Amino acid sequence: MLSIGLNKEQRILAQFARGDQRAMDVLYATYADYLTGVASRYIRQPDNLHDVMQEALIKVFTSIQDFEYRGKGSLKAWLTRVVINEALIFLRQNKRLNETDIDALPDMPEEEPPDTSGLTPEQAKALIDQLPDGYRAVFNLYAIEGKSHKEIAELLHIKPDTSASQYHRAKNMLARIIRQQYNQPTR
Repeated sequence: MLSIGLNKEQRILAQFARGDQRAMDVLYATYADYLTGVASRYIRQPDNLHDVMQEALIKVFTSIQDFEYRGKGSLKAWLTRVVINEALIFLRQNKRLNETDIDALPDMPEEEPPDTSGLTPEQAKALIDQLPDGYRAVFNLYAIEGKSHKEIAELLHIKPDTSASQYHRAKNMLARIIRQQYNQPTR
């Protein structure tokens, strides 16, 4: 099979289909940094991040033959889903998404969004990383991945209302963190 006219994803998949041993290296070189960035939104500790990435890549390499290409970007989207799912499995297995602990927290008053116009992506990630694991997971899934509360509930094995509540609390907590760190007054 000639790889002329194929996009990057199709070329990688063609390598796997041919049984080319270099396919894993090419996939890793192409997507590792991006996927590590995705996983790091959910997993803060470097050792845990390494474990999650290792498990995700094992799943990718053992099930890529079942992947169905659906157009440009579909491989990257599938890889992203595998990594997020592995991160969520890790958080669940390590009891980091304990619904009762989060629901036991008192309700927080509604916060006006702080000024975030001067924040770099790195600063925003560092601020989000300060959220508790459950809040951070829901915040990332809703605000960054674009999942609905129903989808988040299914992924995290919680109720949709709990997802919405955790997202609301995460936003308020994040607003307070930003104000504290950047000396912004409450509005």
